[in-house]
Formats: sequence, structure tokens, C-alpha cells
Amino acid sequence: MDDIVDVRRYLVLTEVVVPPSLGAALTNTERSGNPWKQSRRKRAAWTQGMDFEVPVMAQVGEADVLWWVGCAGAYDPRNQKVTQAIARILHAAGVNFAILGDEEQCTGDSARRAGNEYLFQTLARANIETLGRYKFKAILTQCPHCYNALLNEYPQFGGHYLVYHHTRYIEALLAEENIVVTRQARGELAFHDPCYLGRYNDVYEAPRYLATATGMSLVELAQSRDKAMCCGGGGARVWMEDESDVGGRINRLRLAQIRAAGVGEVAVACPFCMIMLEDARGAMGAEDLVIRDIAEIVADGLVESVR
Repeated sequence: MDDIVDVRRYLVLTEVVVPPSLGAALTNTERSGNPWKQSRRKRAAWTQGMDFEVPVMAQVGEADVLWWVGCAGAYDPRNQKVTQAIARILHAAGVNFAILGDEEQCTGDSARRAGNEYLFQTLARANIETLGRYKFKAILTQCPHCYNALLNEYPQFGGHYLVYHHTRYIEALLAEENIVVTRQARGELAFHDPCYLGRYNDVYEAPRYLATATGMSLVELAQSRDKAMCCGGGGARVWMEDESDVGGRINRLRLAQIRAAGVGEVAVACPFCMIMLEDARGAMGAEDLVIRDIAEIVADGLVESVR
């Protein structure tokens, strides 16, 4: 992978060869702080309609947990629902948390994977400076790409943090009985392992534990854990148009594997996986397949505080 990224750096920074759709996403990130080209003022728009206040770091100054929502969690309509589910869980558990709001911007993961190392380092240094203004014990992420960047790549620039992916954090909340799931569900579901959660960071058990927290039975896919198939969105490809069907589109091949497992629902733990699998579901006429994030499964089980 390092060799592939090096080749991409040469193409982007020396030859200036960038696929048009990817180039647009990188330009949007540079100018607006996110690939969606959305206003920073709308970064916390997902909080509207919540029946409790979501604290912002600029207002509270410190918190036990700084929640890094991420660009998809903040702007993508489908993933905003995942964000709201996480907020409900944190609130129910009485977690002392806060978000950055309009101070948050892209971690730069897609920029680095696409070969634009200059943009990645610019974003990383700016984000580390922002984080340095506040006091917190840990960072919570819902995107494995943000998780990997903050945990494994920001230390290269002096940003050393205790970082949790939301699957592990929610697992701890359940284990410590800070929250309980009161509504039990029935049926079978599969779990799609995100590349940057599984193979890159060896997180396999926590999402599976949460996937069955409401009583559903887990069916392992033919390719799972460290042999899991990518959704097709990694390596910045979520921002690229598939111009060829040679070999089949990755997200559709993965959805075919999920369908072959005979389950009515698949759990995910990455916003890019959500986007790619939902796109495949629509293209393949598989609207009967339910796709939910781990957090939604827990939250929909009527999470209640035990405090």
C-alpha cells in the first residue's frame, strides 16, 4: 500500500494527473474543509431536532471525550442519522462529551490516500493546532478513516491522542452497564468489516458484539475479518466515478456476497461503507436489504441510562 500511495503522490504532485471527480473532492476539501463543499457553519446542523443540547468545545472549553464527528457524519444525510444515534447513546450514558462544531474539518485521509500529501499535512497540522486549544481525555470517532488518521498518522506531526472508534466505545459503555438495551430483536444479520477498522487496526470483536446486542444472530460472510472484501470506497475511491465495469464494481460484488449469505440485514461501522453499499443496493434492486450502522442497532434497541 505504501508503494501505491507513493506512485499516487508522484502522479498528483509532480505530473498533476488526478481523475476529475477526485480532483473536485480534493479542491472542495482545500477550500471548504470537507469534500462535500458544504459550509463550515452547517457542520453541526445535524444537532437540529435533537431533544437535548449537544455541547460544543468552544463553549465548554473541556470535556472527557472530544467527539470527532467527521465530514460524512456531519454532512451526508444518511450518515447524519448515524451521528444522531451516537449522540443519543452518549447522552443516555451520561458521557461528558463535546464536539468541535464549525472548528472541525476533514482529517485529510482521502487526500493522503489520493496522493495529495501536501493537502493532508496542511489539514493535519491545522487540526492538531485546533485540538491543542482544548482539554480532553480521549477522542471518539465514528469513521475508521478518521480513526486511523488521528491514531496512527497524526503522531507524525506531534498529535498524540487516545482515540476510540465508536464500536469499541459503545461496547465499553454496555460492558460497564452505563447503558442497557431493553428491546430485544430477532432474526439474522451479517457484519461488513471496514478495511480501516479491521485489517488496518485489528478491531473485529467489538462490532460483532454490538451487532448482536439486541438479540439478533450473526452470520459471517464468506469473506470476513482480515479476509473481508472492501466496499469499494477506500483509498479515496468513494470520490471517484467508476468508468468501467471490468471485473465488476467492487461495491456490487460485495453486496452480492451479502445477499448470498441469506440475511435480511447487514451492519456496517463506516460512513463510506454505508454510502457504497447503499449505492449498490439501489443499483441491484435489493431495497429489501436493511443496512444499518452499529450505533443505530444499539440506539434502536431503546437504549436507556442505568444511572
